[in-house]
Amino acid sequence: MQFRDFLPVSTNTGLKESGLGALGAFVGLLGTGVLCQWLLGIDAHWLIAPMGASAVLLFAAPASPLAQPWSIVVGNGVSALMGVASAALVPDLALASALAVMLAIAAMFLTRSLHPPGGAVALTAVIGGEGIRQLGVGYVLLPVLINSALLLVLGLCYNRVLGRRYPNGGKTQPNRHQTADPEPSARLAGAADIDFALKQHGELLDISRQDLQALLQEAQLHALRERVGTVLCRDVMSKDLVTASPDESAMAAWQLLSHHRIKALPVVDGELLVGIITLHDLMIDRESHQPRALLALETQTVADLMTRTVQTARQDQPLHDLVGAFSDGGLHHMPVVDGERLVGILTQSDMVAALFTLALQPAQGQGAPIPFVEK
Repeated sequence: MQFRDFLPVSTNTGLKESGLGALGAFVGLLGTGVLCQWLLGIDAHWLIAPMGASAVLLFAAPASPLAQPWSIVVGNGVSALMGVASAALVPDLALASALAVMLAIAAMFLTRSLHPPGGAVALTAVIGGEGIRQLGVGYVLLPVLINSALLLVLGLCYNRVLGRRYPNGGKTQPNRHQTADPEPSARLAGAADIDFALKQHGELLDISRQDLQALLQEAQLHALRERVGTVLCRDVMSKDLVTASPDESAMAAWQLLSHHRIKALPVVDGELLVGIITLHDLMIDRESHQPRALLALETQTVADLMTRTVQTARQDQPLHDLVGAFSDGGLHHMPVVDGERLVGILTQSDMVAALFTLALQPAQGQGAPIPFVEK
């Protein structure tokens, strides 16, 4: 143990986020008080002190697993019940106080609703005075559950207005293929690996498994940018291009794709990129999602079937900028442009080959790099 262990831990919270958290607590507690007193007509014990601690978590740390709706409502509720039971069964104030908090923690762990203010909720049931004691089991409903529910509703509205993700259940979005597999970028550091590390750590961490995984992926992506930041699209792209014109028949485009064994053709008018046509465009009708008849390709042109809104890259753009589009984004090919002029195309094969070559290079300062062979 060293002296610096007692110093404040640096956080990444900016001044704006800190101010919004403080303002949220003000709005939440004031709103809860107003709703209890004026709308519900509650006079006595309309707001208890532990709600201040719940407000800190709900508004200042909404991503915390300890600040989620289940933890706030169930955690405070079971803690109140443990506090009432301890106050009723144990005459000694000190013993009842310690027992109330111990049972509250155990109950919250059992119900997977750990919420730090729950300890104060349980303690308040014991030392809150004669008025609180007279409420008995009614203390659980009023004020604890009423306070918790109203504060939660206000927290949901406040965080939604700010565009925060709350509740932060950590559920991952389904991948673009609508299957159960995680996105490609998440597979090497998947949930099973995070679970193993958390199990080895043992102690409770105030961060969800999903947020931890997202942070790990961000760190890996940053490391990738540092490693491959000097490699540009023009170093990797294909330059001898097979293209189609808007006026030629769809069957001609099919024959080009078949002859060259490729899956997409940039569509150009002169040198200007105007679209892209893929095997999918030729085989599947975009509106009905049904297979196209072979004869339809002879009667339709490339302009009829091509995709006109094309995601492109610049030739001087760093390669790492495109990793997400080719992995989780599901792209198989991306035209490279200079202004609106087509100058190259990048495919998944190009990306895999480039990243594999770079992975074989020694880290900076550990010897001469393997030269990247341009196609």
